[in-house]
Amino acid sequence: MNRTVLIASAAVVAGALWFAFRPELLFVDAKVDEQARAATRVERVGAFHDGAHETRGMATIHTLEDGRHVLRLSDFSTSNGPDVHVLLVASDDAKDNETVKSAGYIDVSKMKGNIGDQNYDLPAGIDLGRYRAVTIWCNRFGVNFGTAPLKSPS
Repeated sequence: MNRTVLIASAAVVAGALWFAFRPELLFVDAKVDEQARAATRVERVGAFHDGAHETRGMATIHTLEDGRHVLRLSDFSTSNGPDVHVLLVASDDAKDNETVKSAGYIDVSKMKGNIGDQNYDLPAGIDLGRYRAVTIWCNRFGVNFGTAPLKSPS
């Protein structure tokens, strides 16, 4: 095999691996600092626990004056990664990847940042009795970064 073909093949493979794994995201934080929206009441609240990555902070579902629901992540931090999303999971908790996959979920949004306070609009008519946990999920690798089980405030 000629050396040029070998080098070109290696470059293509290296580029594909870089695209798949996005290793630079392990070292680059995306910070968000959104203000809380005026809410009429808190519906659910929960603290994040680790999954495959260290994940900290609070998840709170608020009802706004117009009846819409917003998920707020506050004092939030987790690892960055490729194609990371915020999911509502139809389970009391999700400590592993399989629970997220088998329980059913709603993909709320691509994660805005891996550090900081952020708000996510929830779909109209969401059944908060069914979706009882918030999970930070890497679509690319099917990995649960961390989960916040949601409870009614006391």
